[in-house]
Amino acid sequence: MTHGIVAAAPGSGRRLGASPVPGQVVGTRRRARRTWYGSAAGAASASEERGAVRHAWFATLVALALLTGSGLARVGDSQAAAPDAAGAAGTTANPSCGPLTSFNPHAFAHSTTINNRWLPWVPGTLFVFQGRANRGGGLRPHQVVTVVTDLTKEINGVATRIVVDLDLNAGQLEEAELAFFAQDDAGNVWSLGEYPEGYQDGKFDEAADVWVAGVSGAKAGVVMPAEPRLGTPSYRQGIALDIEFFDCGKVLNAGARTCVPGKCYDHAVVIDEWDPLDPESGHQRKFHADGVGIVRVAAVNDPEDETLVLSDVRRLGPQGMAKARELALRLERRAYQVSDVYRHTPPAK
Repeated sequence: MTHGIVAAAPGSGRRLGASPVPGQVVGTRRRARRTWYGSAAGAASASEERGAVRHAWFATLVALALLTGSGLARVGDSQAAAPDAAGAAGTTANPSCGPLTSFNPHAFAHSTTINNRWLPWVPGTLFVFQGRANRGGGLRPHQVVTVVTDLTKEINGVATRIVVDLDLNAGQLEEAELAFFAQDDAGNVWSLGEYPEGYQDGKFDEAADVWVAGVSGAKAGVVMPAEPRLGTPSYRQGIALDIEFFDCGKVLNAGARTCVPGKCYDHAVVIDEWDPLDPESGHQRKFHADGVGIVRVAAVNDPEDETLVLSDVRRLGPQGMAKARELALRLERRAYQVSDVYRHTPPAK
């Protein structure tokens, strides 16, 4: 099962041209910093974060976060990602699943315009998620920053939108990822591949779990149906058996209420996700708000117990967009060097 979503100077967002998204989560950063730094654990992890920033290319993405003014401020353990009743209910079995619909590369006329109301990927949008995860040593502060770039990449005959994820645990970079999404003519959002880099002590370690639809038997899958409805069958979100990757999803709730710091959402769609090849990995429950996308990630029987809430959403200005593009292309350059699978793809543009 894929974990996560798919990574401050106060006030720098306004100065450098990033702006909050109307109607979405803003204004929670200072409250979060007060809560977080009021704890002893916060002081310890602040030192770890400073150490991570010293790595040169990682600083590129940290600088991107700085552009938003949201920074990498953290919420305290009591608020980071409290369990949500709507996400805790339901089955925890790990059955297999089939495709929601057949994949047809000719049915993606405007594939990089991803405007599905439950998972809109608008270029220039930056999401900051705060929470906790157990990556060894108990629950620790966990953050994910997701950036929708203006870059595209052709995969399996379809132009995809490139999204970058930064995954930090206790202030240290653990994973940076390129993810590739496209929307078909019916409005379904598809995942067509992932290039995740793993890190140790903030330094590149490996990129072992790369998959690209159409390469080595890997197949694309739907991550968000056009019209998610309760009672519909589970569906495949992606499969690459060479790396034992297989994700399934199912609509668990189509009318949930969930609150994150600074905002509550009604009528959220909850997608239950699991890996049928690894029953012990548990389930993730992703809460999708209308017009926003993912606002909460809950865990059920997940050994990592990863929980996240959306704490900020920003639109990047020209400088931020340039940095997002630079980061994605830097990741791609390394991908071509280290991944045989990735070498089968044409360059991003």
